[in-house]
Amino acid sequence: MAVGQNKVTRSRRNMRRAHDALTAENPNECSNCGELKRPHHVCAACGHYDDREVVALADEVELDDEDAA
Repeated sequence: MAVGQNKVTRSRRNMRRAHDALTAENPNECSNCGELKRPHHVCAACGHYDDREVVALADEVELDDEDAA
């Protein structure tokens, strides 16, 4: 069973965790619609990546009545 040899003080514990803070991301502007998006990810607003559409949005897709049922 793992038991510490000596107590780790709050100060030493917190100093060890000083580098664990999360950093803010750097959003880029979508070249198609201008919305902010994560770098190297598909734009959630328009579905474009690298000047081409890779995801068709739900309002653009037309479903037949037979396929929807």
